[in-house]
Amino acid sequence: MKRSGERTGAASVRVPISAGILASIVAFSAAFSIIIAGLEAAGASHAQAVSGLVILAVVSGGISVFMSWRTRMPLTAAWSTPGAALLMATPMVAGGWPVAVGAFVVCGILLAVTGLFPVVSRLVQRIPATLIQAMLAGILFPLAVAPVSAVASHPLTVAPILIVWLVLSRVRPQWAILGALVTALTVIGFHIGGTGTAFSTAEFLPRLEWTTPEFTLQALISLAIPLYIVTMASQNIPGVAVMQSFGYTIPWRSPLTLTGLGTVLTAPLGGHAINLAAISAALIAGPEAGPHGRRWIAGMSAGSTSIVLGVLSPGLATLILAGPAGVLPALAGVALLPTFVSALSQSLALAAQRVPAAVTFLVAASGVSVLGLSSAFWALAAGLLVRAALTIGHPRRTDAPETPVDTA
Repeated sequence: MKRSGERTGAASVRVPISAGILASIVAFSAAFSIIIAGLEAAGASHAQAVSGLVILAVVSGGISVFMSWRTRMPLTAAWSTPGAALLMATPMVAGGWPVAVGAFVVCGILLAVTGLFPVVSRLVQRIPATLIQAMLAGILFPLAVAPVSAVASHPLTVAPILIVWLVLSRVRPQWAILGALVTALTVIGFHIGGTGTAFSTAEFLPRLEWTTPEFTLQALISLAIPLYIVTMASQNIPGVAVMQSFGYTIPWRSPLTLTGLGTVLTAPLGGHAINLAAISAALIAGPEAGPHGRRWIAGMSAGSTSIVLGVLSPGLATLILAGPAGVLPALAGVALLPTFVSALSQSLALAAQRVPAAVTFLVAASGVSVLGLSSAFWALAAGLLVRAALTIGHPRRTDAPETPVDTA
């Protein structure tokens, strides 16, 4: 009986640890290429983008370990993948990378203020979720289309990645992105072997690049506020909802304040946004992570793994960028496809909101920039305007409102 109890106790620790490791590896492989591409689109050099990748993984991992230990819940932090996609789709702000870093700092301040003053979160939730999701879907649309263009231009290098992803999506969906990454690395290996590309040891070592933030009104409106809204609507609020669905009541204020301050501190080193985990939270907080009362160990395991992956990430980024053309867009596109599908379906969920949502989607997808302000800003503005024009003075629609998140 004692041996049986010992085995049960060991399993109650071993299962959460393995679940946390798996969740962190899957989340990292699904998004690291998006982070690199997003930071470089915002004006970062390769070294600055790698610095951002390292610091985001390490700090979000450290926050995950602390929050899981402190709350005894599988409460984890992550980088904002939709936020990185926003950077990829937004024209570089005037002033370049230092101004983008200033926008990241402002985004972090807004996140921290939201944690300190829950009324701010309630104001964000007053923006129709359908319009926010439509804006996100529009931002993601060109990125989701990228694999199509890539396979047409480079079929021999991109097709294997997409085929493996498709097959695994059918038989083992949880391994689809990781399988695509392994296939991409195999393709890159053959490419490097054929071209004889040489690397220095320094390219595989973690390094941090400091950038002094600069602040402009254009970057505040065009980048910081959209980044904040996307991060709140696509990461923090769903992250809380995921945790609630597994029976965990999240102390909203302290985690949001902590991730906001983490964003402020990491921004000069290239970090664009740290938030509560949403997609990976389902893997860490679900039944597959072990007994309910022991899943906090999975959160600590995931955070520790994220730190290790952050240290190793420069080498992975170096290999990916040394690969043939088309590999990076293909990886980013398939990684973002689930988020795009979710955003698009949620944006059209309410019949009464479909026309404003469609307008929001189209403006965001157009990539138009007017008066120096990005399409994300104009998409949300256009959607709200159309919604007001169609609803003011009409009887209240019967569509059920979105369920608010408890911000107490």
